[in-house]
Amino acid sequence: MARRMGIIWNPTKTAEEALREAVDAAFAEDVEVRYWETSADDPGHAMAAEAVDAGCEIVIAVGGDGTVRTVAEVIARAGEHAPALGIVPQGTGNLLARNLGIPLGSIPKALEMIAAGGERRIDMGWTKADEESTETGFLVMVGFGLDAHMLAETDDELKDKAGWLAYVEAIGRAVSAAETVEFTISLDGGDEQTLSGHTLLVGNCGAIQGGVTLLPDAVPDDGRLDLLLVSADNVAQWAQTLRTIVWDNGIRRLLGGSDDTVSTDAAQHLTGESIEVSLPEAVAFEIDGEEAGEVSSLHVRVQPAALRVLC
Repeated sequence: MARRMGIIWNPTKTAEEALREAVDAAFAEDVEVRYWETSADDPGHAMAAEAVDAGCEIVIAVGGDGTVRTVAEVIARAGEHAPALGIVPQGTGNLLARNLGIPLGSIPKALEMIAAGGERRIDMGWTKADEESTETGFLVMVGFGLDAHMLAETDDELKDKAGWLAYVEAIGRAVSAAETVEFTISLDGGDEQTLSGHTLLVGNCGAIQGGVTLLPDAVPDDGRLDLLLVSADNVAQWAQTLRTIVWDNGIRRLLGGSDDTVSTDAAQHLTGESIEVSLPEAVAFEIDGEEAGEVSSLHVRVQPAALRVLC
C-alpha cells in the first residue's frame, strides 16, 4: 500500500512547478502525494488538519517560519498517531531549520533529508497572552520588550551580509523605543518574583539569524524552556550584554572554551517548564521572530516530545 504524504506550501515563497518536480525526484513512486496551498486568510491550519484526517504519514511544510509553526501546531495537537513533520525552509528567518541543521536555500536538499527518514523528537512551546482562550504554538522562542523592537528594526538584507553585526546596528534604533519594565514572574508554579528589564526571551531553541545564539543552553528535545532577561541601563551595560551574548556564550564556545553559560547583572539566564508573567502595561511581543502585537500577561509552557521531525 502506498504511503501517504501531504505537502503544505506557501505560494508566495515557492513556485509550484519547481516544488512538484523536486518532490517527484526525491520520493519513490510508492508514495501518494497530496498538495495543499496556504492562503492569506489561513497560513496552514485547515490544510494541516485535512492532511492529518487524510491519514498522511508525513506532512511537509514548505514556506517560512509562520507556515512551519502553523503546521506544527496542528500536528502537535493530533496526539499519538500524529504524522511526522518535514520542513522545507523557504522564508527569511527559517529559525527552526537553522537549529536542526536542515539545509537552507535548496528545496531538493531539504527533501533529500526528509526522504532519508531520520527522525528527531522535539518539544513544542505553547503561549497564551492576556484573555486569549486558546494557546499559540512556537518552535523557537517568544519574547517581549526590546527583543520585539529589535526584530522589527533589523534589516533583513543586512542580517544576510553582516550577521550578528546587523543586530548591533538595530539595537541602537530599538533602544530608543524600549523602556525598562517591572514585571512579576513565576517559574513552574513557584512563588512570584519581581524582575525588571528591557526584554524577556523564552525559548525552545537558541539560535537566530546571523550566527547569533541568544539561548546557549536551549535544546529542542530536553523538555524545558530557557529564559534570557536583559536589563541593561547604560552604554557600558549594553556593551557587556553584547559581549556576553556574542563572545562568552557564542564565539568562545565555538573556539573550544567552557560550555558553562555566562550570566551577568544585565543578562540573566533561567530555565523552567512553565512560566507565568504579569506586566503593568502592554509591551511589544514576538513569536518565532514575527511581530505578534502587544501583551500585558503571558503564560508559556512546554510540550515535551510533541513532534517527530524528519531531519
